[in-house]
Amino acid sequence: MNEVPPYSASSVEVVRLPAGETEPDDIAVEEPLEIRVGGRAVAVTMRTPGHDEELALGFLISEGFRPSSARLPDDLAANTVEVEAEGADFDRLKRNFYTSSSCGVCGKGALEAVAVEAPRVESELVVSGELVARLPDRLREAQPTFAATGGLHATGLFDASGELLVVREDVGRHNAMDKAVGWAFGQGFLPLSDKVLCVSGRLSFELVQKAAVAGCPVLVAVGAPSTLAVELGRDRGVTLCGFVRGGRVNVYSEPQRIR
Repeated sequence: MNEVPPYSASSVEVVRLPAGETEPDDIAVEEPLEIRVGGRAVAVTMRTPGHDEELALGFLISEGFRPSSARLPDDLAANTVEVEAEGADFDRLKRNFYTSSSCGVCGKGALEAVAVEAPRVESELVVSGELVARLPDRLREAQPTFAATGGLHATGLFDASGELLVVREDVGRHNAMDKAVGWAFGQGFLPLSDKVLCVSGRLSFELVQKAAVAGCPVLVAVGAPSTLAVELGRDRGVTLCGFVRGGRVNVYSEPQRIR
């Protein structure tokens, strides 16, 4: 198990019942992050610190921007990332919402506001059901901060053989996905046409949206999908595998990729 990054967890005093004893307890850190493009604030998200540049890149990619790099801002403002993105269309983002740590769609007001044009995922990737069934356990083994706090979501990126390429944790499931996609962008892996994404929770509409924009053909989750997630998966050609636990796999869309 990897060590817990010092910036991702913090110790607090907790009273444990029924004994009534006071002991230290590790909990996940949650702080705001401001994302800027060309010096202009375009989003604020509540996140677990760490891999902030990847988060900013992945978020903007999912919102239809074409970023090239991310760095600390010139004014060195805390909890802020500056992203370079040529030809940024700020109207597309409609910066009138607040992204909470529990749901990246909250406050956007309408489904159309989060719809991002993405081509249908075309991929010849085929993986076995046995491989898919093993991915959540491999992801869990690589979650040091979750093991310490029990308070984080995770996204793992796997290759076609089931090798874990990267795992990212965050209080927000959408942030964990953005961090993984941002990492893949930095590695030159986009589109993810020969990769598999695995998430630790449920399959929401937004996670399927982000996978589709990244060009990933298979998205795996421990939990259940929503109706909109399944609808989007079928529309954009993403294979959705839910309730992946105990050797079971439910395939909700594009089942031809699972043998």
